Amino acid sequence: MSRIGNKVITLPAGVEITNNNNVVTVKGPKGELTREFNKNIEIKVEGTEVSLHRPNDSKEMKTIHGTSRANLNNMVIGVSEGFKKALEMKGVGYRAQLQGTKLVLSVGKSHQDEVEAPEGITFVLANPTSIVVEGINKEVVGQTAAYIRSLRAPEPYKGKGIRYVGEYVRRKEGKTGK
Repeated sequence: MSRIGNKVITLPAGVEITNNNNVVTVKGPKGELTREFNKNIEIKVEGTEVSLHRPNDSKEMKTIHGTSRANLNNMVIGVSEGFKKALEMKGVGYRAQLQGTKLVLSVGKSHQDEVEAPEGITFVLANPTSIVVEGINKEVVGQTAAYIRSLRAPEPYKGKGIRYVGEYVRRKEGKTGK
């Protein structure tokens, strides 16, 4: 039994779902998302509840069932509330600036890194060392935040770099001289 796949998705106020041959469109106050789901998964929309059903109990169908339900739930949450990923920069001279929709990062390199915001993504800077990636698509928000982090991942000796807020960076002891 897929515990996640069997859960019913309750639609918040202002969110509409249309299912056209397993191409599901979710509309809400923050925007609209469309995704194609596996043809074997049956998606039933009944009032404010959405349920997903699989044809058999094969291992492949069980995994697709749970994943499809999670993806559809993320679409519903995205168009109603949106998603955020917060990053922080640690290091002397590390800072971020916004130039239109472009994020310009100074992270201790000989040049500045520029990150163009993908469609549906916005960058928010509370101060020059904190970045918040916002959007309605959870996958794109996560990928964009991971890309920004990869430009200068935190190193284990001094802890300098770009990290998620609350991320623990395991520190190593440096060389000892004799």
